Amino acid sequence: MSTNKIPLRDEVPAKDKWDLSSIFKSDDEWEEALKSLPAITQKVAAYKGKLGESDKTLLEALKAYEQAQLKMETVYHYASLIHEANEDDSAATDKNGRALMAYTQMQSELSFIDPEIQAIDETKLRQWISQPEFADYKVFIEKNLHFKKYILSEKEERILSLQMQTAETPYTAFSVLTNVDINKTFGTVNVDGEEKPLTETTWSVFLHSQDRKVREEAYKKFYAKFEEHQNSIAALYAGSVNQDIFSVRARGYDSSLQQALYGNKVPLSVYHNLIDCIHKNLDTLHEYYSLRKKVLGVKELRHWDVYVPLVKSVETKTSYEEAVEICRKALAPLGKEYTDRLCDGLLNGWADRYENVGKRSGAFSSGCYIGNPYILLNYKDDVIRDVFTMAHEGGHSMHSWYSVHNNPFMSYDYTIFEAEVASTFNEELVFKYLLENAKSKEMKAYLLSMRADDILATLHRQTMFAEFELKAHEAVENGTPLTAELLRKIYRDLLELYFGPEMVFESNSDLEGLRIPHFYTAFYVYKYATGISAALALAKRVTEGGEKEREDYFKFLKSGGSRYPIESLRVAGVDMESTEPVQAACDTFKAIVDELKQIL
Repeated sequence: MSTNKIPLRDEVPAKDKWDLSSIFKSDDEWEEALKSLPAITQKVAAYKGKLGESDKTLLEALKAYEQAQLKMETVYHYASLIHEANEDDSAATDKNGRALMAYTQMQSELSFIDPEIQAIDETKLRQWISQPEFADYKVFIEKNLHFKKYILSEKEERILSLQMQTAETPYTAFSVLTNVDINKTFGTVNVDGEEKPLTETTWSVFLHSQDRKVREEAYKKFYAKFEEHQNSIAALYAGSVNQDIFSVRARGYDSSLQQALYGNKVPLSVYHNLIDCIHKNLDTLHEYYSLRKKVLGVKELRHWDVYVPLVKSVETKTSYEEAVEICRKALAPLGKEYTDRLCDGLLNGWADRYENVGKRSGAFSSGCYIGNPYILLNYKDDVIRDVFTMAHEGGHSMHSWYSVHNNPFMSYDYTIFEAEVASTFNEELVFKYLLENAKSKEMKAYLLSMRADDILATLHRQTMFAEFELKAHEAVENGTPLTAELLRKIYRDLLELYFGPEMVFESNSDLEGLRIPHFYTAFYVYKYATGISAALALAKRVTEGGEKEREDYFKFLKSGGSRYPIESLRVAGVDMESTEPVQAACDTFKAIVDELKQIL
C-alpha cells in the first residue's frame, strides 16, 4: 500500500479485508443476536439464590451461564472488530457502544454467579465438580475458588459490574483522541520533494528512512502534537491508574501489581526479577547504542536515530503474498498442518491487511470461541519487519485455534502471559529462516541488526515500560497524584537509564510515555519481555530437538486456559520462575551485538 494516499474503508478491496461471516453472516444477524441477550440473561438470572441447592441445579445454571457468555462474547467480538477497522465510522462506533452497554448490563445482572459459588461449602462443591458431567466447568470453578479471598458480596459485585463501562472511558477517549482527532493533524513529511501524510502508522515508516532529515521532521512534528495535548492525555492515563487502584482497594489487594498478577498465579518475584535482570545487562544495550552511533556516523545519537536499519545498502520489498510464503517455510518445524492452516487463513479472510482512514494503528490478533481468529495488520511491503509482525500475530491466531479446538468454552481462553510466547516463538523461526537464506553479507548484517532491534523492543523496552507502569501506580498508591510533569519525569529518568550516555534526547522525548496504548491495560507489557524470553528458549528447544520437544510445545498450544501460565510453560519445557530464561535472552542479544560489531 502506498503512503501517498490513505484509502477510505470503502475503497479497500474485499480480498484485503477480513471476512467476519464466520461470526455473523450479516449485520442484521448480529442485531438479532444483540436483541436476544436480555432473554438469555434472564434465563440465567432465574437461578439467583439457588446455585447451592443441589449439584443438578448448579449444573443447569452453569450451562445457561455458558450459553449467555458465549453469545455475549460473539456479539461483542464482532462489534469490536468492525470498530477497530474504522473508528471514524459512526455506525461502527454505535455498534461497539451498544455491545459494550449490553456486556455491562449482562455482567451486572449475572454478578451473583461468583459470590454464590463462593458461598457453597467448599468440600461439597469439590465433590460435585468431581463428577463427569461437570468436566466442562471444573477448571472454571477451580479458578473461581482461587479468587475467593477477593470476591465481594453479591450487591457489591453488582455495583462493580455496573461501573465497568465507565471504567473504559480513559482508554476509549485516549484511542479516539490519538487515532482519530490527533491523527488527522500531524500534517505531512517532505520525502524527496514530495509531501507525504504523517499518521500513527506512517510515522514508523518515516522513522525507518535512511534520510535523517525525514526522520527528524517526522519525529518533531509527531511529538509536537502530543505536546499540545499532554495535559489531556496525562489526565486520561491518571484516570486509568486511579481506576486500577479503586479496584485494588475495593477488593482488598495489597497493590495494583498484586491484583494484576494474582489471577494467573504469577509470583511478584517474576516481575521484579525481570526488571533486576535487565538492569544487570544494560551495559550490552548501551554498547549497542554506541555501535549504532558509530555505524550511522552521527555526531550525536538522537531519539529519531534508533529505528533506522543500520545497513543502508539493502532495500527490501516483500508483497503480502510473499510474506505468507516466508511464514510457511520458516514455520515448517511446526509441521504441515500448522503452516497450511495459518497460511490459508492469512490469504482467505483471517487478516485485515492494510491501513485505511480511521483504522486502528499497529496490529493485533483477536479470536473468540465461534468463528476464525482474526488478525488486524497495517502491512507495508517495503518494511520487512511487517513480515515478522505477520508471523507474530499468526502465532497468536494459531494459539487461539488450538485452544478453541481442544478445550470447552469455559476454559479455552489462555492468558496474555502465554500468548506472547506463541507469537514471539514464530518471530524467532522467521528470523532463523531468513538468516540461513541470506544471499549476501549485507543481507545477513541487515537481518542481524533488525533482530537486535526486535529483541531490544520486546525485551528491554517492554521492561522499561513495565518499570514505568510500576512507578506510576506506586506513586498513586503512596499518595502522590499523577500529573503530566510527574509522568514525564518518571519516563525521562527511565529513558536516560535504559538508553545510556550516548543518547541525546529532545525536551519532549519523554512524551513517548503518554502515547503507549497498552498502558491502559495495567501491567500488560511485562508479558512481552517474559514472553520473548520463554519463546527464545522454546524455539531453540524445538528446532534442536525431536518429536518429543515439538509435541511438548503443542501441548502448550492446546492447553488453552486449562492450566495456569507458569505451569503450562513448564509443560512446554521452560521454567519462568527462574531467572535463567531472561538471562539467556540477554545473552542472545549480546551474541547478536557482538556479531554485528564484527560485520559492521
